[in-house]
Amino acid sequence: MFKSNSTKWTISLVVIALIIAVGITISPDNPTFTPQTAIGQTNDSLNQDFEYLERANRAFIKVVNRAKPAVVQITTTRSVPTRQNRSDPFSDDWFEFWFGPRDRAEPEEQEEVRGLGSGVIVSEDGYILTNNHVIERAEGIAVVLPNGREYKATVVGKDAGRQGTDLAVLKIDGNDLPILLLGNSEDLEIGEWVIAIGSPFGLAQTVTRGMVSAKGRTSHGIDIAYTDFIQTDAAINRGNSGGALINIRGELIGINTAIATGSGFSYGNVGVGFAIPTNLAKRVMTQLIEKGEVERGWLGVSLQPIDYDLAEKLKLEEPRGALIREAYKGTPAHKAGIRRGDVIVEFNKMTIRDMNHLMHVVAETGVGETVEVKVSRKGAEKVLKVKLEKRTPEVLDRLAGRGADEGDIGAFADIQVQNLTNELAARYGYEGESGVIVAAVERRSPAARAGIGVGTLIQEIEDVEISNLKDYRERIQAVKDQPKILLYIRLPNNRGAAFVTLENQSD
Repeated sequence: MFKSNSTKWTISLVVIALIIAVGITISPDNPTFTPQTAIGQTNDSLNQDFEYLERANRAFIKVVNRAKPAVVQITTTRSVPTRQNRSDPFSDDWFEFWFGPRDRAEPEEQEEVRGLGSGVIVSEDGYILTNNHVIERAEGIAVVLPNGREYKATVVGKDAGRQGTDLAVLKIDGNDLPILLLGNSEDLEIGEWVIAIGSPFGLAQTVTRGMVSAKGRTSHGIDIAYTDFIQTDAAINRGNSGGALINIRGELIGINTAIATGSGFSYGNVGVGFAIPTNLAKRVMTQLIEKGEVERGWLGVSLQPIDYDLAEKLKLEEPRGALIREAYKGTPAHKAGIRRGDVIVEFNKMTIRDMNHLMHVVAETGVGETVEVKVSRKGAEKVLKVKLEKRTPEVLDRLAGRGADEGDIGAFADIQVQNLTNELAARYGYEGESGVIVAAVERRSPAARAGIGVGTLIQEIEDVEISNLKDYRERIQAVKDQPKILLYIRLPNNRGAAFVTLENQSD
């Protein structure tokens, strides 16, 4: 009897264990065994997830395949002096370090240097957006399409980085070319997926994916005047410059321009790349095509960022706006009543975040346009009306002759010059003299080989006296068609004077 009951209990326990393990329920309404479907349900859920992933994967592939034909490789060529063996104790580097540029009776041998970058076709008839630094100083520019077809390109216009956005527009002769549609970069959101396409290290049609890390980034040490970068972690490397940053709809929302590299010998991608927003690129491109240059509004002020301590002293609730360090006499700002110590908090009904933001909105405002500017002055707000003028090198030169010319004026692109101030005249021994003084010169350039260095005073161009930057630019423009240009220069600290000839680099 006991054994029989024991057997029954054993069978009951086994059945219960099976019910728990297998997942069987007994319905009181219908006393049948019903196996649970937990495993089956899990598999269905996984399958559904895989379907979503596969659909997203296919969507990315389709977007990339549509965009790639419009992203091109740009190759440039230019001639430079042949580099001598650095182990030679009498090489150029060693000799010029101690004695300055050596005289050469015979022309130095030249070698061809090739450059690589990327570009984006934005019109079916062949307009291409790229970076100015991709084609800067190039003597020949070729555009290679993904199908291998090569075109010779011409420069429509450029907006050099030190005074502009580092954008350039090229043109190739073509019809029905593949293009990328321009998206609205203002609609970008931080965290949004983006795709970078370009030719890093010469590897054409390279695709990387990431997200928008930040918007409205400043230069981060990059030598570009007007920066409002999109920051992305999509891998960007050397050669990606000028390439496309697109959204998941396949629209162009940025031109890849720069990267922040690691320290030491690291020059590769570290997940911090910068792209010029399409909205800014579109405005620059339109002006370059229509006018050949970019017109920018100009206030005539110097600015200073605002920290928490300054905000407290200026009676601001938080650090915001742009602090006027100086409003120069005779400029639009000064005429409108803007004064040193004012904080511009609104410009043309737009709230100003910081000084970099103000620079952008002023530059993008039409020349000659009158706008309302709200300033905070000692805690009280005041609205002023300002009529903007055109920002040009000439109006900047009027402001006490500060700063070096950036050299991007055609004939002498390897020289940077500035007005001769009293301080510079005393430093280099030019008291009582006139002219423009060389602030920088490219090593082993034609100018350096002719004996021109930092501190050289240029006093004549083709027998016409030069007194300031305005004279310098006007004279270069007047002789732009001459293959060689005669200069009269004076060397620092009474080391003599000489006539020299330079090749016209814009000829």
